[in-house]
Amino acid sequence: MSWREDAKRRAALEAAKKVKDGYIIGLGSGSTVAYAIRELGRRIREENLKILGVPSSYKTFLLAVKCGVPLTTLNEHPLLSLDIDGADQIDDDLNLIKGMGGALTREKIVAAASEKLIIVADETKLTSSLGRGQLLPVEVLPFALPLVADKIRRIGGKPRLRERKDGSGPYVTDNGNFILDVDFGVIEDPMDLESRLKRIPGIIETGLFIGVADEVFIGTQSGVKILKRKM
Repeated sequence: MSWREDAKRRAALEAAKKVKDGYIIGLGSGSTVAYAIRELGRRIREENLKILGVPSSYKTFLLAVKCGVPLTTLNEHPLLSLDIDGADQIDDDLNLIKGMGGALTREKIVAAASEKLIIVADETKLTSSLGRGQLLPVEVLPFALPLVADKIRRIGGKPRLRERKDGSGPYVTDNGNFILDVDFGVIEDPMDLESRLKRIPGIIETGLFIGVADEVFIGTQSGVKILKRKM
């Protein structure tokens, strides 16, 4: 296991300790969260932990089922105790870029339904400014793709339609939409950019998660560092 994988695993295992008996939790997506889901499955088997999970993607749903984590829905439990998710980039104020795994819309909904959002990541995800060497995923209604791409160019972005890994066509989200991966360069004002993007008809959601992370568990080469949002 590489140091990064070990760091991701340790961060996820520390975050999983925050889950208590009776919790209804959000289950994010991505390789780091997968370690947390496997750990929760172990605690269910070995510690008789009683929890329910709301998955943020079909991939997470399948992994949770495989690990024996009981699942529920927001229809049944619209308020969640805790959400554990990953991030593609984290700035000094704990603002995030998410969505390289394609689940940004559902991840943002699950996060909004949760009393607390814990992010798990390794230290390579830390940055002084969002957008530095990182594309911003934007989920787009397919019908609106040409309009959205043009509007994004007008505000300084360089959009690129995400393709399937096998090259067979556009990547399609669990919601049936497309994703534009946009190069904005360094994002000086994430809140302003979020507002401008959300005013473009056809944009379903952006990968900017501003002011929503409560704690960030960062796996390093020597341990786990916990960052907390400034109140």
